[in-house]
Amino acid sequence: MSSLLQADPIAELLKRTKTIAVVGLSCDPLRPSHGVSAYMQSQGYRIFPVNPRIESCLGEKAYVSLLEVPEKIDIVNIFRRPEFVEAIVDQAIQLKVQAIWMQEDVVHEKAADKARKAGILVVMDLCILKEHRARFR
Repeated sequence: MSSLLQADPIAELLKRTKTIAVVGLSCDPLRPSHGVSAYMQSQGYRIFPVNPRIESCLGEKAYVSLLEVPEKIDIVNIFRRPEFVEAIVDQAIQLKVQAIWMQEDVVHEKAADKARKAGILVVMDLCILKEHRARFR
């Protein structure tokens, strides 16, 4: 973040974001990744599913990795177990994304530190849907 103090960096991030790559998005409507992504899509965000096991989800083509997404990604939203986070963060750094969002129970301090050193805002162990609803409803 810049040296300017922002009252709510999460609200600022969500206001300026247009695209969210969701790593680990499942097509199963009962999975949290699906419900959260469908909600964010309903709020006007473009969702890029990143999951090598699916071809598409929520009407969007799925990608094997972040590096295959052909458009600019604002937020990388991670729905993977912590042991997979560092490789995802490395790809996000390569793409120079604005923010990495690790969902509830996804915590990886080493990867978070690496992202912050690369100038990326990191949100960890919070649900993007809950944070959006708390600010914009």
